[in-house]
Amino acid sequence: MGEKTCKSMSLLKLAEERESMKKKLDEEKQKQQLDSVPYLPKDCVSNILIRLPIESLQQSRFVCKPWYGIIKSPTFIRDNLHRAEKVLIFLSPVKRLSRWWDQDSDSGFRFQENPNTFSVESKVFELKSVHMLLQPLVNPTFKYAIKFMVLEDGKSTTRDYNATCMGRIRASVDGLIVVDNALEKGELVIMNPVTRKLNLLPLGTLYPPHDESFALVCCNAGGYKLVHMFRDESQFIGCEVLKIGEKSWRDIDGPSFGLIKWFGYDPVFAIGALHWVPEIDHSEYIVTMTIDDEKFHKIMLPKTSRFNDRIMEAYERLCFVTHEEVNEISIWVLGSLSEEAWTNTYTIAVGCIRDLIPLYFTRFKWELYFLDKDGSVFCFDFEDQHMKKVTTTKGCFKLANGEYTLHVNSLVSWQT
Repeated sequence: MGEKTCKSMSLLKLAEERESMKKKLDEEKQKQQLDSVPYLPKDCVSNILIRLPIESLQQSRFVCKPWYGIIKSPTFIRDNLHRAEKVLIFLSPVKRLSRWWDQDSDSGFRFQENPNTFSVESKVFELKSVHMLLQPLVNPTFKYAIKFMVLEDGKSTTRDYNATCMGRIRASVDGLIVVDNALEKGELVIMNPVTRKLNLLPLGTLYPPHDESFALVCCNAGGYKLVHMFRDESQFIGCEVLKIGEKSWRDIDGPSFGLIKWFGYDPVFAIGALHWVPEIDHSEYIVTMTIDDEKFHKIMLPKTSRFNDRIMEAYERLCFVTHEEVNEISIWVLGSLSEEAWTNTYTIAVGCIRDLIPLYFTRFKWELYFLDKDGSVFCFDFEDQHMKKVTTTKGCFKLANGEYTLHVNSLVSWQT
């Protein structure tokens, strides 16, 4: 008995020695591999990583701990946001997703999302700690895939966040979006579709979508505000503000009675204020709310706004892009709220541009994109003074007026 015990202990000791030797050899091999790679300073690595596309950047977080630390740092996230170009975020019917045959289904087909698809509704159930068996069945055909369109180098490309939702996109800023939770009337969700982080927002005043307007803005003092403006039965315009992270909305004085007659266009944030076009056609002024003091007033436009005219942010200024003649578009710039003086800075007079609707100015090039009535996109290059049609890549979604929201892709969180 004693002899068997000694043999067992000897074998155990031998196994431990082999394991220890193997571990030592692995460590030496790893050290040799690390020694063969030239050392790169942290700033140099950060400068390389920040040039990656947002999709690659997300994957690069998991390469190693140093990279994870760099990408998650507030400085890197801020710098990445400042380098991000504008895109158009939109919702596409989920029927575009893959289908597979289901013999138990009455219709024969059953929609099946990609296993890696992020569902806003599923995450909301998780936040509310709703057990899977108690979650209501969701008809997949009511879902929408969250996608975005990139316009660059004369081409349009549609890309996918691999995320779905059932509600509308209500507002966007700095890579964050506010989305309806369609399973709970009036409930809103704030999320970053890139990082897939989301949170529920407290309930505000409930109104039909066509009689209300939302805007998400970054505050000078830090953090984000969600502004909600709505029209009641007596045509009075009310307004409430939610500081993201707080538990309740604050009522504020809205614009004067009759100042806003229509909520068709998304408000534009520029020069420290939100700006609304008050009518669908023949608007002579815009309604402005300064973010710091939350006060409303009106600013006269340099000329009457028509159906295809737009106000938009361009290079930290507020611009008014208006059709002058059949083949002329003028660009007026408002430099500051204090002076309220518009300057006619440029006139586009090339191509057939009567029906072109301005989309946005790019952030890093002197370019302006337009949407035609047939869904085609055009780009005017101010340096070349040339209007060219953007090539649509295969499978690219065709835009229609009102089906998109201006957006940037980033790693930003509402908590930073």
